[in-house]
Amino acid sequence: MAAMAAMFRSGVSGNSSASNASKDNSMRGLVSFIADLRNARARELEEKRINKELANIRQKFKAGSLTGYDKKKYKQIGYLAVTLFLHEQHELLHLVVNSIRKDLADHNELNNCLALHAIANVGSKEMGIALAADVHQLLISPTSKPFVKKKAALTLLRLYRKVPSIVEPQWCERIIAIMDDTDMGVALSVTSLVMALAQDDPETYKGCYVKAAVRLRKIVIDHEYSGDYVYYKVPCPWLQCKLLRLMQYFTPSEDTHIRQLMRDSLQAILDAAMEMPKNVQQNNAQNAVLFEAINLIIHLDTERDLMVQISSKLGKFIGSRETNVRYLGLEAMTHLAVRAETLDPIKKHQDIIIGSLRDRDITVRRQGLDLLYSMCDSTNSQKIVHELLKYLQSADYAIREEMVLKIAILTEKYATDVKWYVDISMRLIAMAGDHVSDEVWQRIIQIVTNNEELQVYASQMVLKYCQQEHCHETLVKIASYVLGEFGHLIAEQKGGSPIEQFVALQRKFPACSPTTRAMILSAFVKFVNLFPEIKPQLLQGFRMYSHSLDSELQQRACEYLALAERETDDLLRTVCDEMPPFPERASALLSRLDKKSAGVGGDRRTWSVGGVKEGGGKELGRSQTLKRNFSGAVPVMAVERVMDGVVNGQSNGGAVKSPIEELAGLDLSSTMPNLASALHLSPDWEPGYTRLLLRSEGVLYEDVQLQIGLRSEYRAEVGCLILYFTNKSTAPIQSFTTTINDNNALASQKLKVDVKSIPDTTVQAGAQTQQMILFEPRGIFTSPPTIRISYMAGSLQALTLQLPVAPHKYMDAAQLTADDFFKRWKQIGGAPREAQKIFEGHDVGTENTRRVLEGMKWGVLDGVDPNPRNFVGATVLHTAGGKTGVLVRLEPNEGNKEVETVMDRETFPLELTKRVYAVADSNDDGLSEARVRDAIGAKELVKHNLRRAADERNKVRKEEIKAREK
Repeated sequence: MAAMAAMFRSGVSGNSSASNASKDNSMRGLVSFIADLRNARARELEEKRINKELANIRQKFKAGSLTGYDKKKYKQIGYLAVTLFLHEQHELLHLVVNSIRKDLADHNELNNCLALHAIANVGSKEMGIALAADVHQLLISPTSKPFVKKKAALTLLRLYRKVPSIVEPQWCERIIAIMDDTDMGVALSVTSLVMALAQDDPETYKGCYVKAAVRLRKIVIDHEYSGDYVYYKVPCPWLQCKLLRLMQYFTPSEDTHIRQLMRDSLQAILDAAMEMPKNVQQNNAQNAVLFEAINLIIHLDTERDLMVQISSKLGKFIGSRETNVRYLGLEAMTHLAVRAETLDPIKKHQDIIIGSLRDRDITVRRQGLDLLYSMCDSTNSQKIVHELLKYLQSADYAIREEMVLKIAILTEKYATDVKWYVDISMRLIAMAGDHVSDEVWQRIIQIVTNNEELQVYASQMVLKYCQQEHCHETLVKIASYVLGEFGHLIAEQKGGSPIEQFVALQRKFPACSPTTRAMILSAFVKFVNLFPEIKPQLLQGFRMYSHSLDSELQQRACEYLALAERETDDLLRTVCDEMPPFPERASALLSRLDKKSAGVGGDRRTWSVGGVKEGGGKELGRSQTLKRNFSGAVPVMAVERVMDGVVNGQSNGGAVKSPIEELAGLDLSSTMPNLASALHLSPDWEPGYTRLLLRSEGVLYEDVQLQIGLRSEYRAEVGCLILYFTNKSTAPIQSFTTTINDNNALASQKLKVDVKSIPDTTVQAGAQTQQMILFEPRGIFTSPPTIRISYMAGSLQALTLQLPVAPHKYMDAAQLTADDFFKRWKQIGGAPREAQKIFEGHDVGTENTRRVLEGMKWGVLDGVDPNPRNFVGATVLHTAGGKTGVLVRLEPNEGNKEVETVMDRETFPLELTKRVYAVADSNDDGLSEARVRDAIGAKELVKHNLRRAADERNKVRKEEIKAREK
């Protein structure tokens, strides 16, 4: 180990001529060493020769006379020994961390790759935390070769899977930018890394969605790829699959342009699949891309033309002779059944799907089971359930438990007849036997207890099964509970007398487990209360089992015996009172099915058969929960909800929360805020923003590298912005990306953002690219949207700017007469439809104030206010929800440069008043937002009006006094 560590720490140096000479000598020495080992006739001779060679190696290291070739050779051998002989927790790894860090920072690509291989193979949690930043630096370095970037991306992926916290949030934009790398291998490796990151944090990595759509179009339609990455006439199949899968991790985009990009790419993939493959390799690659494209089309759920095409293709695939194609076809059709609004296209192939249950491949049989479960509805439920029961008898043991769960769920969900539900449930338990989980029979008991019309027939059926010679223990459990609770309902019927019920359970007692025996004893004590005529037999049974070796049974029998022998039956009646209906709760069957269908590794699935995503979110599919009730009389069974935080059907409502649950939602991290994120505006964002509040076009932002111009046009509730990005530098800009963010939290204040075009990812020196965006307010919004711009110019550059999209942009000036103005003002009334503000202004002169009002699309009404220095205005605000009329009265005070604003409106929030009227500074033909000095509440407003009236009276008195003096 010491020699290995020494070899590992050796560096690469020395001149090339000495290295070549040493290389020849070393090769001869190696041949001689191998020959000596072969000629050794005993193990002792072999060990002696090996120890001699190790002594020579140690001597060379001690002498310090290693040539460059020797150092390179021993370094490679050292890394090979580390990766082969050591494990993650080996203590020797702590000694080589600094050497690995040194090789990561080396300018020799070979040393970089050796270090990355070692980290990926034996990197522990501690090594990952120590070296993650160095690996990331290799990945983003502009001087790193493509093959180093590929290894760095995959190494970072390996470390992230071990320690997710090592990837910093501020790395996201830089990592996403590498998806535009011209090298397909680098793009493929980085896409694999981004897939893992986006699964866990889709909000942070949402920028990769557009990147994936654009890159897919370049491959499929524009044919921008190297010939080395064409696999049997299929261009970059691995990258295509990853890009298609990556887009399924996000909510489908509503942007028209992005939708069109994806639509064109998907149509091209479907068209390419029409070509007959010439060999197996081409067929496999083609099908891999095709099925990922089909899953993406199903995920989008809006492309009707594409959905029609894939429905016909899937029908052919599930009948294919190839096992892999049949499996993938059934899986894609299951996805379609989970998400589709109608199942008619799938029902056409129901016979073929049922036939897949008898396929020779177990994976195809399991996928056929999933599809039958997903495509079941009220019209075909009975046929599918009967087919599943028929197949259950010969099904593989590996899938029987899952089959039982799904049959039980379908039986409960779609049963409309009492007898059918009970018959299928009893038959299922009798056939499945040991494969019936506890959740299944417990769920049956819940439903029987909560539905009165089931109780009589269920009691009859469980008694018949118990009276048979062979009866599974699970049925005995159900019989113990059902007969103990509802056995009196059939006591008068033939074959259901109390003694017959007692004998049926008594016969099964010896062959049952202790748990079932305890349930039978509980049923017997209820019989004491229900059937006094068989009390002697019951007491005799309690006395017999009070001497049982099992402590649980013995205690139960003794307690029940003491309870039954009391002089009065009051306590017995209280203890054995009828069980109340079970409370409303999530189905334990659904919870267990979700656990069984969850992924066990690899990429997380974007949908599940149970209708719930693995990430916890609900899928948009049909029939997510059990919503069936036989009578509707008992409301607790009417709707079964799948609630957040429910495990195994148990709700936390009203229960004491655990410490972990109490801390849920709290941010316990102590990390500093990321000032480079989209949440923080970039320096010098404000001048261009305020300048464009009154203008329709101009420069939004400019620095030494980039100029951003803006042109806008607003028509009613639709606003169109065109952004122009000009590269002012002498070098091209790479990986140019923009992201629009709506900062309004309330749904009623959200802006509908539709990206009509996106800028080019590469902007040459002096060139310009543009982007068109449509904004439509759903209501009166308070926060303007922001745009995040990132690009590569040597290193990652990022900007966050606020777009000049304010409510006044959607206004149209209105003209009213004085009578109409005051009439509408009185009709609207006071608070909360009236707001008043006082704020400072740099220039509150008449001309500037009029220019500000008209620039903000207010119709200035002259001659309405008696005071000529005051301004009165009217406008109409357009939103998707309709039109809103707004009136304003502005009182400039040139003495202290204050402006008082009073607004009446139909529905106009206070925040909008701040946003529009906290602007009164005129500088360089632009506006800047002034400070709001005072916010007057309801009480202060009354006081202020009274004070103003008193000041006016005092002013009038002073004028009268002066007139008298004259």
